[in-house]
Amino acid sequence: MVGPLGGSLRGFGSQPWVQADVRLAPGNSGGPLADASGRVIGINTMVAGRLALAVPSNAVTHFLASDPIDAWLGVSVAPVRVPRPGSRAKTFGLVLLEVEPDSPAANASLLPGDILLGTDEKSFSSLEDLSASLQGKGPRLLRLGFLRGNYERFRRVTVQLGGQRVPRGAAAA
Repeated sequence: MVGPLGGSLRGFGSQPWVQADVRLAPGNSGGPLADASGRVIGINTMVAGRLALAVPSNAVTHFLASDPIDAWLGVSVAPVRVPRPGSRAKTFGLVLLEVEPDSPAANASLLPGDILLGTDEKSFSSLEDLSASLQGKGPRLLRLGFLRGNYERFRRVTVQLGGQRVPRGAAAA
């Protein structure tokens, strides 16, 4: 069974997802999700519950039609809820799973395990917020707030975006 899934996944933004009742194995992320006629309808991204989630092919086409090099940070992220010291509240964040070598994120000294909380202008509340903060043309600076190690010390880093990209592998953002 394959079907659309709206923005009903908390922390995954409001963009639509394609859900499929197929089993994905490690390494299937980034591969095509095809319908019974062999047409590619999405790019496998993750498993949620027991369902495979894919980015719809039209969203991939739109992303590639824009200039993704200008919006490239060089990281793979996952949404997390971060406990705040002295409070029962939790803050939304994006934990860095991977940081591609020689990427803007690596050049700004971001490391796997760092948790992005937002920019100087806005705290992140979904994956879309990171994507929106990366939009733009040409060389520019982006100031990000993040946590490293314990959750007590808020840090800031300035990332240079829109430079030349040396492709080495796939990255999520």
